[in-house]
Amino acid sequence: MNAVEVSHITKTFGALKAVDDVSFAVEQGAIFGLLGPNGAGKTTTIRIMLDIFRPDTGTTQILGGAMSEAKKERIGYMPEERGLYQDISLERCLLYLASLKGVSSNEARCRAQNYLERFDLLSHKRKKVKELSKGMQQKAQIIATMLHEPELLIVDEPFSGLDPVNTQMVKDLLREQRQKGVTILLCSHQMHQVEELCDRLVLIDHGKVMLYGPLEQIRRQYAGNAILLKTNGEIPPLPGVIESVSQNSLTRLALANGANPQDILQTLVMQGVIVEQFEIALPTLDEIFIQVVSGKGKIL
Repeated sequence: MNAVEVSHITKTFGALKAVDDVSFAVEQGAIFGLLGPNGAGKTTTIRIMLDIFRPDTGTTQILGGAMSEAKKERIGYMPEERGLYQDISLERCLLYLASLKGVSSNEARCRAQNYLERFDLLSHKRKKVKELSKGMQQKAQIIATMLHEPELLIVDEPFSGLDPVNTQMVKDLLREQRQKGVTILLCSHQMHQVEELCDRLVLIDHGKVMLYGPLEQIRRQYAGNAILLKTNGEIPPLPGVIESVSQNSLTRLALANGANPQDILQTLVMQGVIVEQFEIALPTLDEIFIQVVSGKGKIL
């Protein structure tokens, strides 16, 4: 079952086509990446999903049907532009935002207490939001998005302003939510975080879908003709290898067009080389993102 289905949506603002025939689906209980450079159409797509904007064409299905006011209570949305009230205390802000989602005062206070303790914010709960650091406000925004225990989480740049410890804390929290069956739509420019968390993704550029599908499938699709090799001893000259670059304990061999990685492995074995690791070199999501957005060719 899909928690989100976006089908052939378009949206134009004057002469600008912000979203151009975008389609994708997000499976229930998955962490799904919505990626793209600035101005690609990601935020417009999200606003159409949430019924903030109406599409010119196309349809969206959220949690089994069209968006409704009741369904908005089941969704947690953290936009890139943060929305906390700055001139009231952190605790009061969180409790008020939870009440807007129908959470009782006692339940909201209990949940907020647990989250504030987990995120090391308990001692700051009586401070005004504007007195908190950027990282603290980021954590507070995440808490506000989670307090009503949504079925669908849409988080835009959740790691912005966080140090490595708090980044890991947020990643652990997102994984916990997935284990509970919560569906998560993750927007981020930090490709290594997306690569670590997401099983599937869509990449939008200039309003169009450029990539869509399982992450591993996409990485294999954009893999160049190269292998990663680790041997016990020196690597002899090998036919078909045009470049050899050491990467920590591994050696990356770029192969000529037509060269077969299995022939390389067979040559190594026949020459008595002890092969400890041999694998096709797959590009990182960062490399794929740059390649697709810049329109460059295959990664070697």
